[in-house]
Amino acid sequence: MAKLRQNHTKQSSSSGGMVKIGLFAIILAGLFWAFNQFSGNGGTFEEAIEQADDIFSSDPEVPKGPSIPTVSGSILPNSTTGEIINHEFYSLSYSEEHEQPEWVAYELTRESIQAPNVKRTNNFRSDPRVKKASASDRDYRGSGYSRGHMCPAGDMAFSERAMSESFYMSNMSPQIINFNGGIWRELEECTRDWAYKFKRVIVVTGPVLTRNIRDKIGGNEVSVPDEYYKVILDMDNPEIKAIGFLMPNELSTKPIEEYAVSVDEIEEITGLNFFSGVLDADVEADLEANFDMDLWPTKSDRYNKRVKSWNRR
Repeated sequence: MAKLRQNHTKQSSSSGGMVKIGLFAIILAGLFWAFNQFSGNGGTFEEAIEQADDIFSSDPEVPKGPSIPTVSGSILPNSTTGEIINHEFYSLSYSEEHEQPEWVAYELTRESIQAPNVKRTNNFRSDPRVKKASASDRDYRGSGYSRGHMCPAGDMAFSERAMSESFYMSNMSPQIINFNGGIWRELEECTRDWAYKFKRVIVVTGPVLTRNIRDKIGGNEVSVPDEYYKVILDMDNPEIKAIGFLMPNELSTKPIEEYAVSVDEIEEITGLNFFSGVLDADVEADLEANFDMDLWPTKSDRYNKRVKSWNRR
């Protein structure tokens, strides 16, 4: 009920502004349509409305300038929520029920990792592309949980635009602080190592929303999951390989290797289907049923640093 009341208040206080925006959007759409007809480009009025909507849904906090999109539609899993949001450098499927993504997908390359790192922005903010409004930064304040990136800021450090996009609240999920800064951080750094070693990997990450939810936080009642997953596919080398990781949302002193699982196991738990758009069915079936941790090397010194330092912060 808290969420319904909050949303009603937001709608009431902003209704006048929304009416004005709606009128401007219609007028702008009419101008787009008239220009297209006059110039011979054609197009329907509905297409003109989409052009206008793109302008009004843009985020002024995202730096402008040239960039190279890194998300291909073929890498995306299925969406059980029906709301896929395509940002420039990653895509996500948003769960309104849980106010967070059920998955976030992107490609991570050696080239992007080698690029000079831009400054971390920390501009946490709601995602304007979420239909019914995403969770807000306020939901996490005083909750005892950290804003856990599903698409890490460290993976998006190659560009100001990418870095800024990574701080949408639609990319966040509530994590225990020593999990986020501990083993989850180590897994993120391992993933960057693998992307550098293998040149390009496809990464899909998310909370497990199909099993136990331990808590709800904030006015929007953001779900706190018990587990998180990450699946990684390397398909640019002679030996195509994939692996999954399933981790409890808690401090851990165990090695990364103990959380490795098959992609099939994560599909069964989440109800999602990974990599069907990029692999032949027979290859996919074999690849997702098996994994070999020896093909995904980790660093013992990083594990030691996590246990001795990161876990204690």
